[in-house]
Amino acid sequence: MLTPGQAADVTQAETLLRDVPFEVVIGDKGFDSQKLVDFIEAHGGAAVIPSRKNCTEQRDYDRDRYKDRNLVERFWNKVKHYRRVATRYDKTARNFLAFIHVAAIMVLLQ
Repeated sequence: MLTPGQAADVTQAETLLRDVPFEVVIGDKGFDSQKLVDFIEAHGGAAVIPSRKNCTEQRDYDRDRYKDRNLVERFWNKVKHYRRVATRYDKTARNFLAFIHVAAIMVLLQ
């Protein structure tokens, strides 16, 4: 799902998770939303999302599983080394997504 650069990722999380089976959802502090956590738990999943520092009530989460998020972060870092992905030269969402697929394949083949 392609959104404007100024839109927060958490606004699209429920939409992305709606049709995907999951047991665990791992996210960073940017996904700290009680509404999202309730959605995940209502669908039988576990939310591995740490609370922001300014929250009065800190939520418990599996710290070992949270470390797996690093794998995804490193993968996207490698994909963004492709200038066309990092700067979004493509005018249409279709072409942009197509090149993300190409870049992801290139990263996985290395």
